[in-house]
Amino acid sequence: MVRKEEPLQMRIGEAKQRDVGKKRARIGPEAMDYLKVTPGDIIDVMGSRSSCAVVWPVDEDEKFPDIIRIDGQTRKNVGGSLNDIVKVKKVSSKIAKSISLTPLNDTVTVDKEFTDFVKNILKGLPISHGDEISVMILGNSMDFKITKTTPKHIVKIDRTTVLTITTEASMDRKLRVTYEEVGGLGHEVKAMREIVELPLKHPELFARLGVEPHSGILLYGPPGCGKTLISTVLASESEANMFLINGPEIMNKYYGETEAKLRDMFKEAKDNSPSIIFIDEIDAIAPKREDAYGDVEKRVVAQLLALMDGLNDRGNVMVLGATNRPDSIDPALRRPGRFDREFEISVPNEDGRLEVLLIHTRGMPIDEEIDLKDLASELHGYTGADIKSLCREAAMKSIRRYLPEIDLESETISSEILQSMEVKLIDFYDAMHEVVPTAMREFYVERSKVWWKDVGGLDEIKEALKDNLISAMRDPAKFTKMGIKPPKGALIYGPPGCGKTLIARALATESGANMILVKGPELLSKWVGESEKG
Repeated sequence: MVRKEEPLQMRIGEAKQRDVGKKRARIGPEAMDYLKVTPGDIIDVMGSRSSCAVVWPVDEDEKFPDIIRIDGQTRKNVGGSLNDIVKVKKVSSKIAKSISLTPLNDTVTVDKEFTDFVKNILKGLPISHGDEISVMILGNSMDFKITKTTPKHIVKIDRTTVLTITTEASMDRKLRVTYEEVGGLGHEVKAMREIVELPLKHPELFARLGVEPHSGILLYGPPGCGKTLISTVLASESEANMFLINGPEIMNKYYGETEAKLRDMFKEAKDNSPSIIFIDEIDAIAPKREDAYGDVEKRVVAQLLALMDGLNDRGNVMVLGATNRPDSIDPALRRPGRFDREFEISVPNEDGRLEVLLIHTRGMPIDEEIDLKDLASELHGYTGADIKSLCREAAMKSIRRYLPEIDLESETISSEILQSMEVKLIDFYDAMHEVVPTAMREFYVERSKVWWKDVGGLDEIKEALKDNLISAMRDPAKFTKMGIKPPKGALIYGPPGCGKTLIARALATESGANMILVKGPELLSKWVGESEKG
């Protein structure tokens, strides 16, 4: 008698950006050996529900052998969250005779061409009844639910499968955003998950230890860096209800109306707990009371303080606040028991920009010659919102190239033209002239076109700048490995007309950095503090 292998217990980990929407499950070689699977085989992942995925090998730098990396949609299909334990076993699939799909959140117009397009995308993917799947259609992600499969088993689509798509959207319209939609903020998201998810999903842990969980988190940073997105993702992944308070919109000129709105919002959140209350632009409703112009702001701050203090009465509710002016918020809110943790959501670095680019080009047909890593290295100062806008503008530039081939009088555009369209590197470069980085909009940013070859002589100085500044900007890890702190800058001095400004322009061009030209006399002001502010 052959002994049946027990399912393998594994812990859910975050998927790689390149795996999102492909139903891949990355597992280590030890897990593959135990399950007797190879890349391309199908496994059943069992949490509170069950779903299937395609086995894929982990990267060489994977440190955790018990991790199974699946994307947010697969996590939802199996009823699990990050770090949850699931059971995994090998399964087989059958060819589907028929499959029925229902769109989620969007009513679609279905014809044979659309059905064949979706069928071609899903061909070869393992699916099962009740799964939710995403299909990239012309750069947009459309979500569907598998409402029926024949046979009732894990199936795959081939050319003989009859695919039926209903036109009316499902009533399940809950917002779905996963951690894979956030790029460049891995450390911040990981820390916030522990603070937000644990109290909302497992409050008994804190009750057992006899401590109160954190009551609120303050997110601050430049506009467009992902503060609102992070709050939405935390609510979605923790399956909590989200209540949005826009600071300027809640203010009311009538006495007591603003405070009443706040009380009602907190009461509704408590009645529908677990909940997350997100207060955007919190500096608009909770400014420093000593700087407030009227009694309205002071009363609103006092009401918010009272609501934040009412932890026991508030129930399983977490409050998140966001601002780009943290110093303008009343300091009484920034103490333990209210907003007791603060996170800076800053402009992404090169690795972060690459992650954001991968997210926003996920459904974009881009030229194979484009190296997104090189492109990310040139986007100094771009926030996540800037990069999203850049990708949209690059797509518009691409459309303009194809306009001469398109008959705009026709009701539909031929599928041949649509399939041939792709975004090229020149489209991104042209878009960079249109989309100015948020962090640089207050300054005149000069894109210098001066190269080292344009600077005559000064060879020793050029080599010194290459070895110190350019190397520090391009690969700071080299300095860190040797225990050297990368240099922050350099002072160039000498008589007028010797090329100091020219060298600075060439340095900016060669390193791919933005150049902000600051003239000393223009900073000086007769008003106290204005020069320092400039």
